[in-house]
Amino acid sequence: MSARRRTPSGSPPAAPPGSPPRSPYGPPPGGGSPYGRPRPRPLLARLLARVLVRVLALVLLAAGGVLAGPLAPAGAAVSLQQISGFGANPGQLAMYVYRPASLPADPPVVVALHGCTQNALTYADNSGLPELADRRGFVLVFAETTSANNPNKCFNWFQTTDNRRGQGEAASIRQMVAYARSAYSTDPARTFVTGLSAGGAMTSVMLAAYPDVFAAGAVVAGLPYDCTKDTGPYTCMSPGVDKSPAAWAQLVRDAHPAWTGPWPRVAIWHGDADTTVAPRNADELRDQWTALHGLSQTPGRTSAIGPDATRREEYLAGDGTVAVEVDRVPGIGHGTPVDPGSGPEQCGRTGAPYFLASICSSHWISAFFGLDGSGPGPGPGPGDLPAPTGLVSTGVTDTGVTLSWNEVAGASGYAVFRDGAQVATPSAPPYTDTGLAAGTSHTYTVAARDGAGTAGTRSAQVTVSTTGAAAVCWRGVDNYQQVRAGRATTDGGYVYAKGSHQNMGLYNVFVTHTLKEAPVGYFVIADAACP
Repeated sequence: MSARRRTPSGSPPAAPPGSPPRSPYGPPPGGGSPYGRPRPRPLLARLLARVLVRVLALVLLAAGGVLAGPLAPAGAAVSLQQISGFGANPGQLAMYVYRPASLPADPPVVVALHGCTQNALTYADNSGLPELADRRGFVLVFAETTSANNPNKCFNWFQTTDNRRGQGEAASIRQMVAYARSAYSTDPARTFVTGLSAGGAMTSVMLAAYPDVFAAGAVVAGLPYDCTKDTGPYTCMSPGVDKSPAAWAQLVRDAHPAWTGPWPRVAIWHGDADTTVAPRNADELRDQWTALHGLSQTPGRTSAIGPDATRREEYLAGDGTVAVEVDRVPGIGHGTPVDPGSGPEQCGRTGAPYFLASICSSHWISAFFGLDGSGPGPGPGPGDLPAPTGLVSTGVTDTGVTLSWNEVAGASGYAVFRDGAQVATPSAPPYTDTGLAAGTSHTYTVAARDGAGTAGTRSAQVTVSTTGAAAVCWRGVDNYQQVRAGRATTDGGYVYAKGSHQNMGLYNVFVTHTLKEAPVGYFVIADAACP
């Protein structure tokens, strides 16, 4: 293990005045690829560089070792400890730890993932996270990638070799969490993850691939999980990809099929003037995680927070806790919102690109994690009726679902919620939900109502699928006709099957596919076989 401090090369230099801002995801299309190989320097240049380094070393020695240790620019306040041998490390990442001088027993741990062109020290020095760790007593693990993995030092959130459970970079980060648990006795029930930009997209990966490890996460200027399954990373970044909440949620379920919940809580932070990762991605992230929690996409509570009146939307679980929140920061572009200062809600620095003066997001994120002692959000009041137990489906048809549950003493009736929205107020069980589409799945909860009609704590969820809707096959139809028939859509010259959003190729009359429709309105490519 070795201590490391930031050198002047630890952060990328600011862009010259008047030049367009660099993207922490790497060069734009036409100017390179976020996953291309770095260009080798000419041999002569490499030899000259080696000579200059040796000459500089001799000069420093002659000066009496004035610069015997690593350089630390003025204002650098964070020392990180590098950890070697934390695991097999299939993703070839580096692990750094910030451990406050004073920690409680079984402390929480927060994993922090930097953006492209950054490193662990840059993120530590500017994000404000170490300040919050000192105040609130938690361990920080900074994962760091290198130009050997990605020429722009991006986490490879878009590659299946790195964004799947047990593989590549995702597996390396999981091993860091296991190491922290062993070395620092961190609390496995209070393990969290956050990140900026590509690190934000990698945060989505970790929440989806390891819902059994992370209790919550915060995605800053990031993207939904597995957005690149059917399209490229730049399309995902801007203009973004539109899917239904159910389709987004299914991508997360597919990341760990054996997991049925509970799902991590998620905070989503995005600048409303971001031109690198379109703000639309905040909405798609919201759709992905509210659907997983069985909630509607309408917030249960809204407010303004911080000195810049950041717009907060909170999506409440049945017990009143905040399952998902969206924080829309006004007037800023792509980066981590910080608010330098010594006030109780201030933190961070603007000493490197992509740290933007506005609001101390790390303060609010650590509070969302419950690290300020507040817990994950308000629970039910003392007068609320308890949640009904034993919610089950007792009958299913093509268009209806019958539900039953155990009655609650003192209840005057019940509220039934389908996919997070209230659909009925029966006086007692059972209840039959009708008018549904054949072959569709829905998530239900039930709450008891008091004499004033106020619903108490919601029950555990049950997911039920209607019957029917035999598959319909549309064989050998060209892409142009598939779009005209409403079975597919176009985006950037390509065609995507409705529902599954599978890439069908170019928008023309020459490319043909067979589409299978099941349930109604959901199409998948079935060229090999369509019953």
